[in-house]
Amino acid sequence: MANAARLPLEMLYEREARHPNKRYLVQPLPGGQLQELSWSDVGDQARRAANWLRTLELPQGSRIALVSKNCAHWIIADLAIWMAGYVSVPLYPNLTADSARQVLEHSESALVFVGKLDDWPAMAAGVPEGIRTVALPLHPEGQFDLHWSELQACTPIRDNPTPAADQLATIIYTSGTTGAPKGVMHNFSNFAFAAAHGLQLFESSEEDRVLSYLPLCHVAERMFVELASIYGGQTVFFAESLETFLVDLKRARPTLMFGVPRIWTKFQMGVYAKMPAARLDFLLKLPILGKLIGRKVLAGLGLDAMRYALCGAAPVPEALLDWYQRLGLEVLEVYGMTENCGYSHICRKGNAKVGWIGQASPGVEVRISEQGEVLVRSGATMQGYYKDPEKTAEAITDDGFLRTGDKGEQDADSYLRLTGRIKEIFKTSKGKYVAPAPIENRLAVHSRIEQVCVVGDGMPQPLALCVLSEVGRQEAANDSRAALEGSLKALLEEVNGALDKHERLSGLILLKEVWAVDNGFLTPTLKIKRNVVEGTYAGRFQEWAERREALVWHD
Repeated sequence: MANAARLPLEMLYEREARHPNKRYLVQPLPGGQLQELSWSDVGDQARRAANWLRTLELPQGSRIALVSKNCAHWIIADLAIWMAGYVSVPLYPNLTADSARQVLEHSESALVFVGKLDDWPAMAAGVPEGIRTVALPLHPEGQFDLHWSELQACTPIRDNPTPAADQLATIIYTSGTTGAPKGVMHNFSNFAFAAAHGLQLFESSEEDRVLSYLPLCHVAERMFVELASIYGGQTVFFAESLETFLVDLKRARPTLMFGVPRIWTKFQMGVYAKMPAARLDFLLKLPILGKLIGRKVLAGLGLDAMRYALCGAAPVPEALLDWYQRLGLEVLEVYGMTENCGYSHICRKGNAKVGWIGQASPGVEVRISEQGEVLVRSGATMQGYYKDPEKTAEAITDDGFLRTGDKGEQDADSYLRLTGRIKEIFKTSKGKYVAPAPIENRLAVHSRIEQVCVVGDGMPQPLALCVLSEVGRQEAANDSRAALEGSLKALLEEVNGALDKHERLSGLILLKEVWAVDNGFLTPTLKIKRNVVEGTYAGRFQEWAERREALVWHD
C-alpha cells in the first residue's frame, strides 16, 4: 500500500509542496469572522514555532502539553512539537486543576500551550510551578509567559525533520469512566498505520470536508480529523461553540463525520422538537414524499453532503441507526479504543448487519478469549502505558494482542457483536450476571429517553436510571404527562418481555438531573461515568426497588 510506511510529517511536507495555497483549516473568530489557513500557512507557522521550541534545548523526546478546545492552532502546535523532536501531551479542555496537575506532573511536561478554554483561571492553578505557558492566538483572559506571536517572530526552520517510525509521538491520557487516567503511548508508526489504512477504507480525497468538534485530545478526533486530513488532504472546519454548532455544521456541510451516539441522538431530538416523532415517521413512510422529507431534514442539519457518517465510542442503539437510514443517511458503526488509535472494526457501506458492529478493519487480527473477551492486534496497537509496565502487561498479551475489556462474539463472516463491558457486568442478589449495555440500548429507542444507565449489583432485579430529553421533560411538566407515562410503561413491558427473567427491570427511575460533562456525570467524550451515576443515587436504590413501581419520578 502506497502510504503504509509514510509518516505523518512526511505526508505534511508533501502536501505543503504539492498544493501550498489550497485551503486547509477554517477557523471561526469572535465577531463572526472566519480565518482560512492554507497548507503553506500551516507549515510556515508550525516551522516558526518549532524553531522557537528548539531554542529551549530540551532533551529529545521531552513532553510538551497542549490544552485547548478544538481550533486551527491546536493542530499547528501539535505539528510544531513533532518538528522540534518532542512529544505532545494533549489535555481535555475541561479538566479540574487537580486533574490537570496530575497529567502534567505524571508526564513531566516542560511547557504548556494554552488555547480556547471556558475557565482557564480554575485550571491554571493546576500548572505546576516552573512550567511555562504559551498562549495560542485564541486564548482566555489570564497571565501567560509567552504568546504565539512571539514564537512567530522566529524564522521558520529550513529542514524537514522526520522522526523515526518508532519514536514516541504522543501520550494520550484516557478520559476514564473509572479511576485515574492512564497515559497511552503512540509512536509515529502507530499513527501512520491507522491513518493510511483508514484513508484507503473511506476513499478520502482532497475534496472532502470535516467539522472538528469532539475534543481533539481524544483519539477518535485526533485520527479522524488531524491525521486523516494530513493523509487525505481534506479541509477542516472548526466549530466555534455548542451554541453555534448547527451554524458551523451548515457552513462546513461535511462529507465525512464521526460522532458519538449522544451527538447523533441530539440531532434526532432537535428534529423531534420541531416535528413530533409519530408525524415524521408517518411522512417518511410515504413513497415519494418520504425521500423528499428525509433529504429536507438532513439539509436542515447540514448533513446532506455526507459520504461517510460514523458513530462509535459507546454502544449505539439499533433504532437510532435505523432512523437515520430512513432519512437517507447510512450511519456506520465503528469500534476502537485509545489503545489502538481507535482503529479496529467498522461496518462497510451497504453491508451493515443489524446488531453487529462490522468486520475488522484492514490489517487487524481478532480473537475471542476463553472468557469471551475481544482481543485485537495490529500496527495501531499502543506502545504501552507511560511509566506503568504493570498495567501495560495486563493490557497486552505476550503475543501482542490488546485486551479490549469488551465481551463479544464473531459470526461466520467475522462480524463482531459486543455483549457488554467485562467490568460493567454485575451480579444480582440471586447470583445471576447481567450485562447492562444491551438493555440500555433497548430502552434508548424511546424518543423521550436521552440517557440511561442500568444498575443492579447485589439487588434482586436491575433498575434503569433514565434522563428524559428536553421534549420529554416539557411533557412531564404539562398536560402530556399521562400520555408520556403510558408510553414509558409500554416500553418497560416490551423490553422486559424480550429479556431473560433475571435481567428484567423492576422499574424506570426518571431523574430530574441531566447528566453532563460539567456536573461530572459524563466523560469529555460524552460517555456516562457509571461509577459517578451509581455513587450519586446508590442511597436510593433499595427504596426504589422496594416500591416495585413501573415508573418512579425522582423528587
